[in-house]
Amino acid sequence: MSKNKLLITEVFKKAEQESKRDTKNGLASYLWLYFKEDLKFEINDKSFSRYYDAYVIGNKEIRIKPDRLDILSQYLGYKDFAEFSGTFIKNDNEENKTTVKISVDDDEESLTEKLSKIVINITNEQYFKVPDFLKKNGLGILEMTFVLLMVTGGVVFSNNKTSKSLGFMSGWGSPATDKPYMYWDKDRYMATDSSYLGPQKDVIPMDRTLFVYFKKITRPDTLNAENSIGKVWYDKSNNHVEFFTNFGQHPENGKTLKDVSKGILETYAGENAILEEE
Repeated sequence: MSKNKLLITEVFKKAEQESKRDTKNGLASYLWLYFKEDLKFEINDKSFSRYYDAYVIGNKEIRIKPDRLDILSQYLGYKDFAEFSGTFIKNDNEENKTTVKISVDDDEESLTEKLSKIVINITNEQYFKVPDFLKKNGLGILEMTFVLLMVTGGVVFSNNKTSKSLGFMSGWGSPATDKPYMYWDKDRYMATDSSYLGPQKDVIPMDRTLFVYFKKITRPDTLNAENSIGKVWYDKSNNHVEFFTNFGQHPENGKTLKDVSKGILETYAGENAILEEE
């Protein structure tokens, strides 16, 4: 799957979740209006329809201008298309495996030099291959785990069905995104296996982008124009302002979040912020 196809597919998937629409024209109209009013970027509904035909229901490659790729990536919570291409995690369903590449700085010595180009292929079977040089040096699974932790700071191994953490390594990545559902809990989404947690919890299908990137900012006193313009969104209801780390809809009242402005920051953030009691 090309990066363009992956991007467009995720854009329409998110639009469907936000708008509750499920037709091409309905989604195209929603995206056109959202990009125009909220992102201040004009992409007409006909263009979105062409993207849908080519990438969502078809398998064609059409040219998309770089600035459009960037704004489409920002809609998903990424800085630009380059960041989307470099960080979006997906499984290769055709090859039935995930490839993990590990690199280290040039000035590392000894064993870490040998780790500069390791590729570990993990199949759907319950084992994975240990590189030959690790075997020759007498390193077992536990020792290799600590080496990988030291060099990379964390690796998540997965296959094309379900991502599986290796025991104590569960905190390295986001294995919680393997759960089918999630719900909003005060300032972030929590993963769950259950579609029903009682009427007080609005359980929705797992959305990796929302789960990882969408959080409520609980310390608005730390916000200012330099660190917030273009990076923070807000909702104002009943003269109360809440700030969030990504755009989208307020998880509790359903209102579409707005780009934070200098005026909002001066009035409700920084030294004028009202901190909520924990």
